[in-house]
Amino acid sequence: LGMNKASLFRLLATFERRGYVVRESESRLYRPGPVAFDVGQKLLSHMSLLRKARPVMAQLARACDEAVYLVVGHRGAALFFDVAESAQQVRVVSLVGRRFSLESCAAGRVLLVWGSAEGCAQRLPAAEVEAIRTQGACVGRDGIGEGSASVAAPVFAGSGALVGVLALVGPGFRMPPARISDDLLPMLRAAGEVLSSRLGYFRRKESEALRSESI
Repeated sequence: LGMNKASLFRLLATFERRGYVVRESESRLYRPGPVAFDVGQKLLSHMSLLRKARPVMAQLARACDEAVYLVVGHRGAALFFDVAESAQQVRVVSLVGRRFSLESCAAGRVLLVWGSAEGCAQRLPAAEVEAIRTQGACVGRDGIGEGSASVAAPVFAGSGALVGVLALVGPGFRMPPARISDDLLPMLRAAGEVLSSRLGYFRRKESEALRSESI
């Protein structure tokens, strides 16, 4: 790494305090700690989600000609994890790797509404929560930058747990309310359902319905 011993020791000591590495008492060597393992497991689960999401995102980006993001919850914020860009010349600067507070953007509010019911009740008005649930998606403006617009819909795993959000993002002038309600929302919700089904969500629901009918 080209680091001197003192600097490296301080860095490893910080990692050790936070659980990323463990120092073995006998050999005095370092190995990955439990927090590093937890981070790795979360990354692997996100990568599995990403592999299934990318074809759906690309198809939606072509259909809408707007950027499509996969957003996941990370340390109490909305992390923009990956993007399928549009062919538009005027577009919002890439948000990949950026984090936003859950209340500030449409994707974050979706994470709140379908994620933690307790946190949602504390951080969003009840009327807004009901409107988002009824619509099956959330519309936001200026939350990720002045003049921007976004529409976000949930993605569920086979267990029924929320695992991510699909979000359409573009300049506000290109996403007026009429276009959002008539075109973008139906396509986004459909894409979210397709991705959820690929993760096993609808197959699980259908199998439950078949079992109940047979009973």
